[in-house]
Amino acid sequence: MPGGVNSPVRAFKNINGNPIFFEKAHGAYLYDADGNRYVDYIGSWGPMIMGHSHPDIVSAIKKQVDLGTSYGAPTPLESDVASLIINCVPSIEKIRMVNSGTEATMSAIRLARGFTGKNKIIKFDGCYHGHVDSLLIKAGSGVSTFGLPDSPGIPAELAKLTITCPYNDVDAFIEIYNSVKDDLAAIIVEPIAGNMGFVPGTNEFLSTLRDFATKNQSLLIFDEVMSGFRVSLGGAQEIYGITPDLTALGKVIGGGLPVGAFGGKKEIMDYLAPEGPVYQAGTLSGNPLAMAAGSTLLKLIIDTNPFETLQKNAKKMLSEMEQLMKSAGIPFSTNQIGGMFGFFFSESLPQNIQDVSKSNDKLFSSFLNAAILNGIYFAPSKFEAGFISFKHGDEEINKTLETVDRIIKNGDIKNEI
Repeated sequence: MPGGVNSPVRAFKNINGNPIFFEKAHGAYLYDADGNRYVDYIGSWGPMIMGHSHPDIVSAIKKQVDLGTSYGAPTPLESDVASLIINCVPSIEKIRMVNSGTEATMSAIRLARGFTGKNKIIKFDGCYHGHVDSLLIKAGSGVSTFGLPDSPGIPAELAKLTITCPYNDVDAFIEIYNSVKDDLAAIIVEPIAGNMGFVPGTNEFLSTLRDFATKNQSLLIFDEVMSGFRVSLGGAQEIYGITPDLTALGKVIGGGLPVGAFGGKKEIMDYLAPEGPVYQAGTLSGNPLAMAAGSTLLKLIIDTNPFETLQKNAKKMLSEMEQLMKSAGIPFSTNQIGGMFGFFFSESLPQNIQDVSKSNDKLFSSFLNAAILNGIYFAPSKFEAGFISFKHGDEEINKTLETVDRIIKNGDIKNEI
């Protein structure tokens, strides 16, 4: 495997570390191949909102394995998941299941182009929408970690159809919009960016995107692969009160198994085959294992409504981390919504990827390595958001804060490599 991993950020190269190989996970904890235990603040990059190996989800998967792992045909489980999502996210009137967040955004873009008859899209620097060619232009996530704003292998002719704009910059957006509006099919954005660290969009910024898309009869696509069912039951769009035309989902809706989905207004979704001319298909789309896990997790979230608890615990941890750091003279800022969070070694909160890039790499790397050695597993890149689960209680939060305090007092956070 290139780099010994199947996704670049797992290589730990940007913090001068080595990948950790895990064997099992339960509740708020991960266990590596050497038997070490870690308080996990990644949660498989979001899906483990109710904790690892939740017994209800494990039981649902085992039950479905006995019934069959894949049919290549419709199953009632797909309809169950679709109904759960539609009931929670009012902007979604119809939905199509796919196998990853990348497939979801890729398909949403194709649908937007087919529906509008236009070709260009606007995306925002630092927003990562998967590794599809037309969207891997000035992306965040692993691309930012490794300093590759544009990936080799993407034809220049295709890249020309993707226009990038600074995140949270209304004036820059309006200027760029005016230059491409005649052929603008869609505006795609992470309303809460999770791949440049954790950087929420401002209300003014997201409202402007909605207003200008409507005025131009272009589509507004919210990429909520990370924020969907993670920051609130209705996602970021519920928090902001902004209705997109299409939404991309993933992660949580598969209960930890590979999954993606995109949905939106009926008139737009009806443009998909077999009802319309825009083709999209997938052999394992809506596969029964992912749907069984996803249906069970969504019902758990709906019944438990964990978001107030997630908000409270994340806020406690981050505010006390910030106090410890600043008391030691270390520049540090934090932000969070629900159980999704970010921290930066900078005096003020970043508003875009340019701000994130200026935060202190050496302080971040030394802190991350020390935390991992002490059994606290944060995301190994300053360009990735963190996640807290419903299983993170006082014991885990206090252990994390005690560890951070010890790391600071030991002088392990260093402005050097």
